[in-house]
Amino acid sequence: MPIYSYAGVDDSGQSVKGTVSAESPRGGRDQLRDQGVQVQSLSEIKRTDQRSWWQIISQRRARYQWGGAAHELSMLLRAGISVDEALEILAQQYRGALRDALKRLHDQISAGRSLAEAMAEEPGVFDVASIRLVEVGENAGTLELVLDQLADFKQRLSEFGDKVATALMYPVFLLVFGTAAMIFLMTWVLPPLLENLQETLTQIPWPTRVAKFASDALVHHGGKLLLVIAAVSIVVIALVRSEKGQVWIHHRLLRLPLLGPLLIKQHVARVSMVIGLLLRSGIPLNEALELAARSTQNRVVKDCLYDCSRDLTAGRDLAGSLKQSGVFPPLAVRVFSVGQDSGQLDQMLIRLGEDYNHQVQIASTRVATLLEPAMILLMAVLVGFLLVATILPILQAGQML
Repeated sequence: MPIYSYAGVDDSGQSVKGTVSAESPRGGRDQLRDQGVQVQSLSEIKRTDQRSWWQIISQRRARYQWGGAAHELSMLLRAGISVDEALEILAQQYRGALRDALKRLHDQISAGRSLAEAMAEEPGVFDVASIRLVEVGENAGTLELVLDQLADFKQRLSEFGDKVATALMYPVFLLVFGTAAMIFLMTWVLPPLLENLQETLTQIPWPTRVAKFASDALVHHGGKLLLVIAAVSIVVIALVRSEKGQVWIHHRLLRLPLLGPLLIKQHVARVSMVIGLLLRSGIPLNEALELAARSTQNRVVKDCLYDCSRDLTAGRDLAGSLKQSGVFPPLAVRVFSVGQDSGQLDQMLIRLGEDYNHQVQIASTRVATLLEPAMILLMAVLVGFLLVATILPILQAGQML
């Protein structure tokens, strides 16, 4: 979680300085305001130990594997094996970041710390919801049951992600392969052929002129194009990393036609299942909303959940806050309202998440099914155009002989 340094004035009018840990500058200001501090300046403390791309990829893979590890840890604990010994056994079953994290968990538990405390020292591997659930399980003496529920939840999310990724894999492959083939043809095959034909013909057909223009642009100005692409990529990366840029991009993504509603359902499904699982473990609703906010990557959904948590703490109606945000679909708002009134909010949220996951999976499969012939048709048209652009001047040259 980012750490921010601040300067401000407290209730007595004295100047105060310090640091605060929060998900965003807005969250930090809200925390300080609740403490009676009027913030004058707030800036993030940049960390010097920035992770490499390899570490980020390894930790993401570890998060993906954590669901299976949680289930295996539960089985070992049910067999009467102690937590530290179970972690030592699990560390031998995995590689990469998860193995290293499990070894560090074993060392810290052997030194007298709880499992939740040790997991909190590994934020790149264990998410906040997992840590809080483990803490509840340890305090209630139901760690094995909590780990089973957590493993089941992680498995549902991973299965959903795998199915969507599998559905979109072939269209993406067609796009990458087709683009590479077009670049190869226009930079290596067409230039020498068109140069010879240009010396023979006085007038070149328009398809050939178009192909030659594109080929010359890639051959003679390819370096400039790469620089432009690199510059645009740097700007986009900087925009994505900034808070305002993330909010702007995520807001626009959720408002896109066709894709926007799917993204909303995907994010709502995830946070609904997280909140449902947390409530089932006995965690209060306002805290569950905050933990769900910290588990999602979309800044619009994150801010919405933080606002709802504060409204709920202040005694306001949760369904009204969700409806006012404009992020959650009417069905989700209704589920929150009915679930609170009936006392079955955890069950209803988990069912809602499963239903939305199913809808997104079906829609993704349909989109992939439509994309496959569309990509094949597009590649056929482009390659056919190049063939026509190549054959036409050859035929004209043959008629002149």
